[in-house]
Amino acid sequence: MTENKTTVERYLDGFNRSNHEQILSCLTEDVEWEMPGAFHLVGKDAFDKEIENDAFVGNPTITTTRMVEENDVVIAEGAVRVEKKDGGFLNAVFCDVFAMENAKIKRLTTYFVEVK
Repeated sequence: MTENKTTVERYLDGFNRSNHEQILSCLTEDVEWEMPGAFHLVGKDAFDKEIENDAFVGNPTITTTRMVEENDVVIAEGAVRVEKKDGGFLNAVFCDVFAMENAKIKRLTTYFVEVK
């Protein structure tokens, strides 16, 4: 497995455990995270504030179904399940596009769709 894929796996594992330090260690200082139509963040501090969402309880379960890499871009597809504070669960699928720099995440674009 390449260094870039190893970083992405470590990053996703950090979300499964809500481990801020592990997640942030995978990022460049000037990281950008965009979820089209929802938000665009710049920098580790902004990223850190979005790691956990007040609308949910506990850690999410993230399952990766496919990961591919070309040059310094890693694409991961998968599913997310997390308990909602107001009851029930959020079930969603995602496609994350990671632009890498020196085996760290420089830019992340997340495409996210809730599955009803």
